[in-house]
Amino acid sequence: MRAAIIGGTGYGAIELIRLINKHPHLEVGCVVSNSQAGNDISESYPHLTEIINQPFEKYDADRLAKENDIVFLATPSGVSSKMAPELVDKGIKVIDLSGDFRLRSQNEYETWYKHSAPGEEYLSKAVYGLSEIYEEEIKRATFIANPGCYPTATSLGLLPILKANLADSKSIIVDAKSGVSGAGRGLSLTAHYAEINENVKAYKLGAHQHIPEIEQVLKDESGRLVTITFTTHLVPMTRGIMITAYVNLLGKISTSEVNALYKQFYENHPFVRIRPEGIYPSTKEVSGSNYCDIGLHVDQRTNRLTVISVIDNLVKGAAGQAIQNANLMNGWAVSTGLEDISLYP
Repeated sequence: MRAAIIGGTGYGAIELIRLINKHPHLEVGCVVSNSQAGNDISESYPHLTEIINQPFEKYDADRLAKENDIVFLATPSGVSSKMAPELVDKGIKVIDLSGDFRLRSQNEYETWYKHSAPGEEYLSKAVYGLSEIYEEEIKRATFIANPGCYPTATSLGLLPILKANLADSKSIIVDAKSGVSGAGRGLSLTAHYAEINENVKAYKLGAHQHIPEIEQVLKDESGRLVTITFTTHLVPMTRGIMITAYVNLLGKISTSEVNALYKQFYENHPFVRIRPEGIYPSTKEVSGSNYCDIGLHVDQRTNRLTVISVIDNLVKGAAGQAIQNANLMNGWAVSTGLEDISLYP
């Protein structure tokens, strides 16, 4: 299948190219970048010299639908809301890596994203692509809203304990840390070397656009109102996300019992790995891979569960999960093209 990529100069797009290039059932089709149209892709990414020998192209919905079988939108929020409906209407499979179709409420989207919302028809068509949770819905879908990086790590870390009704859903605190690639490839003061090197910054306190996405999926799956305190930090590394979540438990339960619960919950999902009791994951251990690694600890003194969940923000948090969803949509084994061992050290 030919896979088109829109938004070709961003980090999400280049990660898609890397993964598609080694996928046995996919090949790189059109790579769209209006700003770089006509220039060879290797001019923007010299490491692709003699690997991807083609130019960036301008966006042309008719041509994309005619020449490709599936489209990945790796555009900023506010862009795919205009492109995705046009492509969906042409009958091509669409996976959107932006946040434009993750929230079901138009008002909520406009409140958090500060853009005009997509039409309700398309919000209702988009299937939320958290691969381990909505596998059956994804298999039947033609339009996927790929989850955000923070929501992927957070939701996978919290869903087992909430679905088991063993935790207070209104007292969750999430401390989240991300590498600088999560800010994108564009130049900004936030990602300036002198600003981020040897420094840790908290940002968007109480205002991060991933908060309603996390609460939406946790509420849907637990059947209860979920509110979280969510604080994000930018740390001086390139890739990786670590979330540390603190959850008040509703009854007495041991770490070993929680570990067993999580292992059973994810036993049929190869990309979620539960660490043995007393061993906790680090971001380096999932770098370059599609894994989400989770470590758990129950503090018997406070009766509080600590969940540590790590992913590579560009793989499991973006392009890798998009490929995982493409595998499900097309009836391929879920791990196809995603069997990489993490890059370590």
